Amino acid sequence: MKLVSLFAAAALLASSASAKNVVEIAIGSPDHTTLVAAVKAAGLVETLSGEGPFTVFAPTNAAFAKLPAGTVESLLKPENKGKLVAVLTYHVVPAKVMAADVKTGEAPTVNGKKLALKADAMGVTVNGAKVIAADLVGSNGVIHVVDTVILP
Repeated sequence: MKLVSLFAAAALLASSASAKNVVEIAIGSPDHTTLVAAVKAAGLVETLSGEGPFTVFAPTNAAFAKLPAGTVESLLKPENKGKLVAVLTYHVVPAKVMAADVKTGEAPTVNGKKLALKADAMGVTVNGAKVIAADLVGSNGVIHVVDTVILP
């Protein structure tokens, strides 16, 4: 009986997540408060709430904490908005790519540069950043959580 309840709860969570767009999913995650603050500072909320589809490689708060001291604070300053936009859009592929569909190779990003993807028995990495949670499906795309901020 407990197994049935677990599956029902998982199905409910999945259906409510897919009703939200990728920004709303990130906003609802306590592990992505730094990312959400950065997306807001960069003025990308409206864009990433749009039709998409988007695949977002979303760094956790811990991933941002691994950057050199002062990096996040510097990027969040209004005078560095262009740099912040470049970093954030480097985490976004203009297509919906589920984890099972990731192949080793390159993927174009919204900022125009390419990401190096690697898929093997160990999982998926993006420019060396490990995907630690995959396939958080939203109404306009999918989020894959990564353990490192990917710099262009």
